[in-house]
Amino acid sequence: MLDWDDLRFFLALARTGSLSAAARDLRVAQSTVGRRLASLEASLGVRLLNRTPDGYLPTLAGEEVRVQAERLEAEALTLERNVGGRDTRLAGLVRVTCAETVATQILAPCVAALHADHPEMMVELISSPRELSLAMREADIAVRLTRSELHDLIVRKIGSLDFGLYAGPAYLDRQGEPDYQAGCPGHHLITQTDDIQEAAQTSWLADLAPRARVALLTNSHEAAVLAAAQGGGLACLARFRADRENGLRRLTPPSPPPGVAIWLVVHRDNRHTPRIRTVLTHIGGHVRNLAQALSPEGVDRSSNGKANR
Repeated sequence: MLDWDDLRFFLALARTGSLSAAARDLRVAQSTVGRRLASLEASLGVRLLNRTPDGYLPTLAGEEVRVQAERLEAEALTLERNVGGRDTRLAGLVRVTCAETVATQILAPCVAALHADHPEMMVELISSPRELSLAMREADIAVRLTRSELHDLIVRKIGSLDFGLYAGPAYLDRQGEPDYQAGCPGHHLITQTDDIQEAAQTSWLADLAPRARVALLTNSHEAAVLAAAQGGGLACLARFRADRENGLRRLTPPSPPPGVAIWLVVHRDNRHTPRIRTVLTHIGGHVRNLAQALSPEGVDRSSNGKANR
């Protein structure tokens, strides 16, 4: 008889193509993933995944098993959500996913206050470089900076983030004030690939300073803040974080960078579960209370998260 856990491990490996990535997603050791795959293949008497230079790829039998396993997984998750939605207790675990800086600078204090009011509830705050799936129960709630369009998700705007252009005083003393009209020649840029920044801010900075060169590329907003404070170059940063950094000075470019909206996301099957709804309400209220710090300019945002100008 097949072990569903073996199928779960097989699916993680088939989706990621990597033992290390599957182990991270499942929060186990790589050896455990390999052992579970071997157990499943032994039970079925067939090879399911081939190890190639491009990672683990399904065999023909593996593709067939994957389709069936994903169907079982979807049914199990639906059952779990339906049953979980009947839990009326304000107790248990709620998983919240968001960007690293949102987790450390916005949600961590919020979670601490929530636990004081509801000691039987536990929040797992997951800062992940990838967008965790609410449908697959990788998380219960997401705080995102891009709007989710999937039909099974409930999405609500709870705030906005303003950005600014920053540099350290020592850097400006060394390199001089940016000449925006000339494209900022002789200057260095700190650009970001992930976390709280999106393509709009990266494009804005590239258009503002086409003659500057990129000195640092990072997927961490916090790393960009600290690098700019240490004199690494010009950086487009979230004002709620950068305005509090003593080693930074906010500059005045010809036009302000675009902002983003903050979206609170939950799967529609879970929105009425009391413990999840309590966390949703708490996060929404907390972010709204921070409105002035998060969006000092008070700019109205459109539904797609871009600033109205």
